[in-house]
Amino acid sequence: MQFKHSMIALLGLATAAFAQAQAWPAKPVALVVPFAAGGPTDVVARTLAASMTKSLGQTVLVENKLGAGGNVAAAYVAKAPADGYTFFIHHNGMATSTALYRKLNYDAMKDFEFVSQAVEVPMTLLARKDFPANNFQEMVSYIRANKDKINLATAGLGAVSQLCGMMFQRAIGVQLTEVPFQGTAPAMNALLGGQVDVMCDQTTQTVPQIKAGTVKLYGVTTKSRVKVLPNAPTLHEQGLKDFEVVVWHGIYAPKGTPRPIIDRMNQAVRAALKDPDVVKRMDDLGAEIVEDRTNTPDALQAHLKSEIDKWGPVIRAGGKFAD
Repeated sequence: MQFKHSMIALLGLATAAFAQAQAWPAKPVALVVPFAAGGPTDVVARTLAASMTKSLGQTVLVENKLGAGGNVAAAYVAKAPADGYTFFIHHNGMATSTALYRKLNYDAMKDFEFVSQAVEVPMTLLARKDFPANNFQEMVSYIRANKDKINLATAGLGAVSQLCGMMFQRAIGVQLTEVPFQGTAPAMNALLGGQVDVMCDQTTQTVPQIKAGTVKLYGVTTKSRVKVLPNAPTLHEQGLKDFEVVVWHGIYAPKGTPRPIIDRMNQAVRAALKDPDVVKRMDDLGAEIVEDRTNTPDALQAHLKSEIDKWGPVIRAGGKFAD
């Protein structure tokens, strides 16, 4: 009798979850962004949200919750009701925070449901316009000979620009003075003004400056060349074997969000990634839309785990941590 009652209870829960998913969404859906409006992740989020609004029949509202390299927003979403009305988009920081921060009040692998990967954005290695080196080999030689005089701009602790810079320093065997800024925009302004020498940053931010000739480009950080900069060689092909840093974006929900809602949201993301307006916008930004096989919940979960394993040793070797 007890077994029968348990089965009835489980069936009732499953039926309720299904009914909830069938009615979902009945009101606007929040997509939380852990960075400022106008930044690279925010641009991706708003582009996707506009398209998902059409397919879901309810407005997808982008909410910016800043702080602690994305951890404020991550903790907020981890503790949000698991009712399908709060989602989270984050980049590589979802993986790197595990090693960067000694204390986190959420667990990236355990406190979320995985929805989908979305887009990947290549990084570029840049220097100020009047930097003496004219190509990548000259750049490496010059940096090695003048490492005590050269500084590296980053968008702050845990930013992908910092992680890319750490990998670059490690690859060429130097330690440069890092200059952290509160975001990529002020870092780029400092590079344009000649206050800093070198930086890594996303194509979403750098392509206009590269095309205008206001910075020097020494390579892209993907394994193969990128469409938006077809003549730019990769660091891999210029001698830094297997050097690869890509800004990837994943979408998450609070743990316990019903699977039918996760699946419906995944379908909305997939539809957005095939929307001609989204495709054009991503092409203009130099962002790459992920393949169908990589934008499933299981693929995102596996990718996050692999990124945690990849970046942990790099961060620990760099000795850069936050409380």
